[in-house]
Amino acid sequence: MARRRERRTTARPAGTGRALLWTLGSAVLPGIAHLRTGRRAAGWGILTLFIVLIAAVVGAGLLFQGDMARSARLAVQGRWLFTASAIAFGIAVLWMTVVIHSWVITRPSGSGWFSRIVGAVVVIALCLTIAAPAAAVMHTAYTAYDTLSSVFGPEPEDEPHDEDNPWNDRERVNVLLLGGDSGSNRYGMRTDSMMVASIDVEYGDVVLIGLPRNLEDTQFPEGTALAEAYPPPQGFPDLLNEVYQTVADNPDQLAVDPDATDPAADTLKLVIGNITGIDLDYYALVDMKGFERLIDAIGGIDVHIDEPIPYGQEGDILEAGDQHLNGNEALWYGRSRVNSDDYTRMGRQGCLVKYVAEQADPATVLTSFQELAGATKQTLKTDIPQSKLPAFIELADLANEEGGMETLQLSPPQVNTAYPDWEEIKRLVAEAVQKQEDGQSPQDDDLPAKPSPSAPESPEPSGQSPQDEQGPDGSTEWQDYTGLPDPSPTTPGRQVGDEATSLDKLCP
Repeated sequence: MARRRERRTTARPAGTGRALLWTLGSAVLPGIAHLRTGRRAAGWGILTLFIVLIAAVVGAGLLFQGDMARSARLAVQGRWLFTASAIAFGIAVLWMTVVIHSWVITRPSGSGWFSRIVGAVVVIALCLTIAAPAAAVMHTAYTAYDTLSSVFGPEPEDEPHDEDNPWNDRERVNVLLLGGDSGSNRYGMRTDSMMVASIDVEYGDVVLIGLPRNLEDTQFPEGTALAEAYPPPQGFPDLLNEVYQTVADNPDQLAVDPDATDPAADTLKLVIGNITGIDLDYYALVDMKGFERLIDAIGGIDVHIDEPIPYGQEGDILEAGDQHLNGNEALWYGRSRVNSDDYTRMGRQGCLVKYVAEQADPATVLTSFQELAGATKQTLKTDIPQSKLPAFIELADLANEEGGMETLQLSPPQVNTAYPDWEEIKRLVAEAVQKQEDGQSPQDDDLPAKPSPSAPESPEPSGQSPQDEQGPDGSTEWQDYTGLPDPSPTTPGRQVGDEATSLDKLCP
């Protein structure tokens, strides 16, 4: 026993400086201090574990390299967030334990108080350095979990989630996209931006159906409290964008489900589904006050502006040409009506959806995650269950990579907003969706998946679009509608005609 103690004592490095160097080395390559002091079993065990962990990290990096969609699918699942936190915490604790023990077994025996203090300070600094990345991982995981829990809806009891069949054999999933404007100069919130996104789950094709805020005489589903409160012939006295606040003011009496997370949005989903003839599965409501934070978090967006767009109250201008817009400028790009109208704004909003979908770089999202999570938590409300997020991320990736995006605006001259023909609106919507479906053909299951037939392979050359087609008298539908000499609208996104049009044509 005495000989063993002697060997261990003589194995210690001579001097505090060398002991600190071996301790520092153990923080970089755990186990080498144990090997230096003759603890071979412990040293090789620690070093082997460290190499295995490094190999696992490198393997995971190679597995997910270039596949941001797969990474995002894992990042929105609570069990993976907790797993990442637990692994980061466990590795940090083990690593710090190795560093502390390395100093204990290498420090000189009988060292003075000054050497002990210096050693303690260095060891604490090394432990904090090791703990910082783990703390960042745990904080990011908690932020993600808290954001997901706060923003997304609960799991519906009548339709449990099936990972192998997330859409329950539906051919399309339909989401109501709402932009709410709750400015300080007005009461409540008006949903000035209303779009239905009908997404084909096999091909990723999207039909965006834009509803003008000023649709009058809104038709409510039979048997609902709204239908009973506003019966014909008087009907609903306000515009479509006032339905949300009308229900929000009296949810117990007017909401379809007063116990819903947002009874007004949940009811508006049913109302717009009744107007368009589409069963809407989910809604997503973005408060326009926080929209600019979302755009800033993804690094802004690039747009092409044909005509200068005045905005704000100080005479600011979004100049014509290719522009990179920050959050505030993007907000005004989508909401300005100066020298234009509601329908021009609707067109730009459709383009905005396209630009964000195309340009939201996953790498930028990850680097700005904390800012994006904070903006999302304050800005977004939705009834999409958290369990559906991986499937939605996969669907968004499919839509961006292979699908085509078309828009149908239920605005003049297609629709008379003062006296809407509701059956005609339903016909237009059904026709737009069916036309996209007809453009697709079944694929052999044994063959690799192909991009949707309706997705353009390359940008089409500029030229005559469907809204430029001339009638028998040589005038276009736009000229007949406006009486203007321009053969087609000069602002991006403005659709004319009964057929849905590719956003690649309407949005430069």
